[in-house]
This record gives sequence, structure tokens and C-alpha cells, in this order.
Amino acid sequence: MTRTDNEGMLKNKTTATWLALLGGPLGLHRFYLYGLGDSIGWLLPIPTALGWYGVQRAQQLGLDDQTSWLLIPLLGFAIATGGLTAIVYGLMAQEKWNARFNSNAALEHPAGASHWLTIGAVVCALLIGTTALMSSLAFSFQRYFEYQVEASRAISQTPDPSSK
Repeated sequence: MTRTDNEGMLKNKTTATWLALLGGPLGLHRFYLYGLGDSIGWLLPIPTALGWYGVQRAQQLGLDDQTSWLLIPLLGFAIATGGLTAIVYGLMAQEKWNARFNSNAALEHPAGASHWLTIGAVVCALLIGTTALMSSLAFSFQRYFEYQVEASRAISQTPDPSSK
């Protein structure tokens, strides 16, 4: 958590919460809070891009493509992670927010306060994040078990060489 040249600017909790929800998979909240030099912010788009590539592969090659069903959940997990981060930011106490992100301001400074927009972002994060996570898990498990069933069918349909 290094400060950048934006040290004089106070970080608003509502803004960070909405950025985590809407731009979390791209690391926008990290850039807002820690600046463009944040290495985690630059790493976050990688699983998002891989997941999106998996979606495009599935559209082109169908859902039987094993690479696509391994990549698609990465997009859902990236969205769910953004939602979880938004929930953590939105529910963080004002004093803790200001101590962590606005260390040069008073603990009671309004930049760390929760408003109705903050609560709205938390509610949306619960809805979107949970949907993305559960969809990713359901898709992954369904494709895995279908693959297992197909493999066991192939094994059971091979003729036994000793039965001749």
C-alpha cells in the first residue's frame, strides 16, 4: 500500500465501491485507490480476458470444447471477486476506511462515510456477485460431470478382447 502522487486526494468509499462492482474485473478500483503503479490492478484483467476468450471459443466451437469450459469460469470468478471487494469496501467502517485510504484526514471525514449509493452498490454486488459465482460453479461442475459420463460410456462400449 504505497502512496502515489495522489496523496493529497481523499478516496471516497462510495466511488471505490461502485468501481469495484462495475470495474473490479479490470482493476479499476485498485487504480483509484493505489494509483496506476499498482501491480495487482494490472494483473486483474488477465483472468477476465481469459474468461472472455473462453466465451468466444464456446460461441465459435460449441460447448464441447474443453478449453472453453475451463476458461469461462475465470470470467465469472473475476466478476464475483469484484462483487466481494465491493461488499468489503461498502461495509467497511468509516474510521477504518479513512485510516486505511485517507490517512491524512480525520477518522470521521465524510469521504469514508456510507450513503444510500454505497448501500445500493453493496446490494447490487450481492446480486451480481452471487449470480456470477453460482453460475460459474454450476457451469464448471455440469461440464465436468458430462465429460466424466462421456468417458465412462466410451470405456463401457469398447469390446472386451477376451470375450472372442
